[in-house]
Amino acid sequence: MSKKVFQSMDGNQAAAHCAYAFTEVAGIYPITPSSPMAEYAEEWASKGKKNLFGMPVKIVEMQSEAGAAGSVHGSLQAGALTTTFTASQGLLLKIPNMYKIELLPGVIHVSARSLAAQALSIFGDHQDVMACRQTGFAMMATSSVQEVMDLAGVAHLAAIKTSVPFMHFFDGFRTSHEIQKVEVMDYEVFENLLDKDAVKRFRERALTFEHPVTRGSAQNDDVYFQTREIQNKFYNEADEYIERACKDIIRTEQNSFEKNELIDIVTGIKKYICVRNKTD
Repeated sequence: MSKKVFQSMDGNQAAAHCAYAFTEVAGIYPITPSSPMAEYAEEWASKGKKNLFGMPVKIVEMQSEAGAAGSVHGSLQAGALTTTFTASQGLLLKIPNMYKIELLPGVIHVSARSLAAQALSIFGDHQDVMACRQTGFAMMATSSVQEVMDLAGVAHLAAIKTSVPFMHFFDGFRTSHEIQKVEVMDYEVFENLLDKDAVKRFRERALTFEHPVTRGSAQNDDVYFQTREIQNKFYNEADEYIERACKDIIRTEQNSFEKNELIDIVTGIKKYICVRNKTD
């Protein structure tokens, strides 16, 4: 195991550090308080910092949040591991495309924030992420800068392994802008945990001129609901893999986590909260 490295940073930088490792393309659009995640990624890419695949991340800044979501969907369909960062109304504008990012290993990192209702507010609430429970994204929450550092990568590892898209979220400002001294996750750890065969399978499913397939068709109820139902097995695998990935992190970083499941009473969708069992 590599030597432990400690650094003072906020939650946005911790999330960006982990996301950069697994990202080939980032479709971005700024919105408070998530903008620093994209800014870090863009800065590192401009300086030639390499991801796990030996290349700088390709940053694509669109003209709207909907455009960023569309670029994420298209990039994933083309076989590139893709990430975006957002919050609040920006996340809600991504919802239509989130339904289309099914069984694709996309990850959205969210610094959760209240929605503009009777007035705009940039402070804490989980209205934005709770509004996305029905989209099919597995949801993982972290509650401190160290948890973000330890577990943001698990969202990517699980998405790649299971083909289920993940949303990793943490409190806007309370975590996103809180500066703590944290143990930095070494990219060598991610490299050892990354399932290269799963990455290869993902790339082989990519839309190419050489291997054309039909996607986005119209289906009658006899077919449509079968295809909705068959996706359940992928979510069951995600449930098992998250726990395994947390244990892998424990072995490599000497951290201790528990995976707690929250079952949403209305939708039945599982949300994962991994808790670091020591005082930060």
